[in-house]
Amino acid sequence: MAATYLQEQDVIGDIAASLGIEPGEVTDEGNLTDLGMDSIRTMSLIEKWRSAGVEGADFIALASEPTLTHWLNVLTGRETDEEKDKEKEEAHEL
Repeated sequence: MAATYLQEQDVIGDIAASLGIEPGEVTDEGNLTDLGMDSIRTMSLIEKWRSAGVEGADFIALASEPTLTHWLNVLTGRETDEEKDKEKEEAHEL
C-alpha cells in the first residue's frame, strides 16, 4: 500500500488551528514551541493525522525538530532518507 501524505496547506492549517492563530503566522523556520505548540497539541495533531492514514505522524520525528519546515518534510513526504536514518539513530539512543 502506498504511503499517505498530507498537503502542505493542510499541515499549516491544522497547526494554526491548534495554536489559535492565522496560518500566515506559522513561518518556515520559526520554532513551533515558541508559538505555543506543546506535547498535548502535538499529540492531538498526530492522532488526527494518523486517523487520516499518515504513517509519518510520529511524536519523536516531529518533536525532535519543532519547525514548520521539518514537519512539512515529514508529513508531506519530502523527508530525505538521510533524515529518516538520523531520526532512527536518535530514537535508539533515547
